[in-house]
Amino acid sequence: MNLIEIGTLTPSAQTQEMLAELLVATVAAGGSVSFMHPLAPQTARAFWEKSLAAAERGERAVLGAWDGKVLVGTVTLLLDFPPNQPHRAEIAKLMTRVDRRGSGVGTRLMRTAEGLAVEKGRTLLVLDTAAEDGASGLYEKLGFTLTGEIPDYALKPHGGLTGTLIYWKRIGPIS
Repeated sequence: MNLIEIGTLTPSAQTQEMLAELLVATVAAGGSVSFMHPLAPQTARAFWEKSLAAAERGERAVLGAWDGKVLVGTVTLLLDFPPNQPHRAEIAKLMTRVDRRGSGVGTRLMRTAEGLAVEKGRTLLVLDTAAEDGASGLYEKLGFTLTGEIPDYALKPHGGLTGTLIYWKRIGPIS
């Protein structure tokens, strides 16, 4: 594996296209990231257009993992919460190219997102992952605590129901 660079993604047609391709491939491989298979490329591009616009407004940060000019992974840090929750952030849409899974890309993305959350003054991270074929092992390895499972939470991309596992982690200095 070449040196992976992690950075904040900004809106551009090329970035949106690469993100869309990653999202379509993730869903096709069974990744439970809120979409059903088959996912139309235009639907994926529209999702990322909205997501990157929200990032431009400071409501979230979309991080990308690059191997040269190839986008090999992404994660979103949600930052827009009600006034009584300024201390927390949420991890969403962690995706790694199928051929790069298990190579440390997801870990690097998660650590960078956590560091960014601390920089933004957040002290609590939350996330959820599919009970079947989700990334629970990764999250637990990174110190997240399982709160519990909600059964039959969502449809799997190829059909059938799966539960979701809810995780949390304290980060940064607690005030």
